[in-house]
Amino acid sequence: MRKRGLWLLLLVTTLLAACAVQPQPEADLSVQTAQVLRNSFVARGIAGMDRLDQDMVQQLCTEYGDKPIPPAVADKIVASQLATIRKPASGKLIGDWRAGEKLAQEGRGLQFSDTADGPRGGNCYACHQLGAQEISYGNLGPSLAKYGTLRGNSAAIVEYTYNKIYNAQAYTACTNMPRFGHRQILTPEQITDLVALLLDPQSAVNK
Repeated sequence: MRKRGLWLLLLVTTLLAACAVQPQPEADLSVQTAQVLRNSFVARGIAGMDRLDQDMVQQLCTEYGDKPIPPAVADKIVASQLATIRKPASGKLIGDWRAGEKLAQEGRGLQFSDTADGPRGGNCYACHQLGAQEISYGNLGPSLAKYGTLRGNSAAIVEYTYNKIYNAQAYTACTNMPRFGHRQILTPEQITDLVALLLDPQSAVNK
């Protein structure tokens, strides 16, 4: 009985202490979270601590998290990111679909174990089905099978496809899709090869 009494006393004391803790302001929690992240990560290889630094878009998307993004905020993100899009020097938005296929299936690049001058890819297969013949692919993003067959290759579709790959936030605020061009993961010329992969009737995507 004595042990039981001590256990109950300990439980009541713990509950009272928990109730006495005042909730912290969200801003303070954000600062503490950022500090925990910086204390938990170390620079390794080409992955530096600067990867923890958020730009305006990332800060806004983190702030709202799972909460609905107000239309005014979403419009601000889309407008600011649309302004970042840069076209290739040649002015041509459709490149070589064969090179695009290699990029889409290449998962290396920007990881701590990679080198700065090593190959970089789009890692597209990790989120999308690229062709109807594929049996292993990610499903975080929609299937891209028959992308060009279904949409055609009008000037508007070509530009949309290029822009979407360059900076997807220019169309959908806080999307999970990486900003390949804006973050210099891929060059504008490489992005044109991915556009070709999606739109060329001869590519594996449209077979």
